Amino acid sequence: MSSELFGKLETEVEINAPAAKYHELFTRRPHHLSNISPDKIQSCELLEGQWGDLGSVIYWNYCYDGKTTVSTDLIEAVDDEKNSVTFKVIDGPLLEHYKSFRLIVEATPKGDRNSLVHLIVEYEKLHDQVSDPHSLLQFVADLSKDMGAHLSTQP
Repeated sequence: MSSELFGKLETEVEINAPAAKYHELFTRRPHHLSNISPDKIQSCELLEGQWGDLGSVIYWNYCYDGKTTVSTDLIEAVDDEKNSVTFKVIDGPLLEHYKSFRLIVEATPKGDRNSLVHLIVEYEKLHDQVSDPHSLLQFVADLSKDMGAHLSTQP
């Protein structure tokens, strides 16, 4: 298999919110994201396990590239010390183009109230005609900015 089918994209977003609060929201309260960023996240439901627990399964309903779509994700890793969570897509339209797809989200404190959110997408394409998921990475970066703006108004 060609190594060109494997890919990794990364970006960073600075937010005006503590890293631990951002991590808590993304990991243990993602069902609140539809209230914070309704233009992006329509709903988020827990299918198995507990919010934020390793092995839990989450069903996302979101608007991406102007279309409503869904994804079922497994929480593959959680590191509360590093404010990091890894989601592995296990069902949904993304798997029509990718053999595997992971999103790794890590927030690092930057000063008292700011954080640097590091987003990583790791994937394996089904064939070389599939484009790299730059727009999906940007979608999560924009969602992170919305989350940061919301959290910056919280006590």
